[in-house]
Amino acid sequence: MATLVIGGHSRSVGKTSLVVGLIRALPRHWTAIKITQYGHGICSADGMPCDCVTNDHASAIMEERDRSGDTDTSRFLIAGAERVLWVRTRQGYLAEAMPRLRKELGDAQDVIIESNSIMKFLRPDLYLTVLDYATADFKASARNFLDLASAVILHDTASNVFPAWEGVSLRLIAGKPTFHISPPEYVTPGIIEFVRQHLTVSAD
Repeated sequence: MATLVIGGHSRSVGKTSLVVGLIRALPRHWTAIKITQYGHGICSADGMPCDCVTNDHASAIMEERDRSGDTDTSRFLIAGAERVLWVRTRQGYLAEAMPRLRKELGDAQDVIIESNSIMKFLRPDLYLTVLDYATADFKASARNFLDLASAVILHDTASNVFPAWEGVSLRLIAGKPTFHISPPEYVTPGIIEFVRQHLTVSAD
């Protein structure tokens, strides 16, 4: 099984767009997964506000079948993924979803996962992290695994902006392959070739 993880330091930096672009550019037997962790008061069973913060709402896994393109997971399907899962957990409860998720992945051939936190539970063939110096927020999950990144996907628009991050050392990514992107284009020929060369299972 070839496994690719796409992370990023904040919301809206292009993680989903990168996943979509790679699925399109590299036709394989993709199982695509998006992992969302909700805070207090949000039910992981349906993503809606609730007061039922109990163990049976610690995690939920849904298979996406909608091809409208209205959601991130629907976009994965349209891009060409053979199967798409949306994993939702309460903040800090991803471990409780892992037994079922591992079972779901048992027969998967090529896996692409949008998440930082999944790095605590598996070591993929590739972990790409998307960074935008102009976005000040830096998730703890991205900071914790920054040194494990196989390559950095860096917004070109931020090339002349000093990183607005506190407590984040750029030495963690020093010397790592870096690919510059200019949204709305999130996938470059260089990124495609890098991923193609590093995934361990060839497509049929």
